[in-house]
Amino acid sequence: MIPVAKVKKPKRFDAEVQTPGNQWLKASPHAKRPKALWLPYTKDLSDGFAGLCGYAAMHDPTGGTVDHYLSYKNHPDKAYAWDNYRFASGTLNSSKRTLDDTVLDPYEVGAGWFEIELPSLQMRVTNAVPASHRAKAEFTLKKLKLRDGERVIRWRQSWYQLFLAGELNLEGLRKMAPLIAQAVEKAGG
Repeated sequence: MIPVAKVKKPKRFDAEVQTPGNQWLKASPHAKRPKALWLPYTKDLSDGFAGLCGYAAMHDPTGGTVDHYLSYKNHPDKAYAWDNYRFASGTLNSSKRTLDDTVLDPYEVGAGWFEIELPSLQMRVTNAVPASHRAKAEFTLKKLKLRDGERVIRWRQSWYQLFLAGELNLEGLRKMAPLIAQAVEKAGG
């Protein structure tokens, strides 16, 4: 995870998503899933996250998804609230499910809180994480399988292999997988 500035709400969001969405919620109080009115704004959210998954801190070639940081199941009133959206890979969004604020919010992350170790490509919590956030940071790595989950490791390997093969330079790696680029620079590469 890397620091992400809060993404500014698009001008038409309230009129096109929040207002009709809240009306839908009132008319459908027992719906299992919210009507996905936010989909046209996925690109706006993605752009605000520089195309990087808010949890994995890597570019998601599948296009990513809108994560409801506070889940619809536990917080239906937040289903159409822009400030509740985070950009995430579909895999990590599915893993997070209803963990809500028991995992670290991408908007809370400070500089240098996480790093990637080479050659294992495992993510770890650094000493830069304040004591008040350390348990939550460790829990996030474990529950979202960010430390050493097979899918995430393969995802990291794909970016790292492109770099090692010379198909992606360090600047490109920095844009696609900034924590891997930092690990390469730290290793003197």
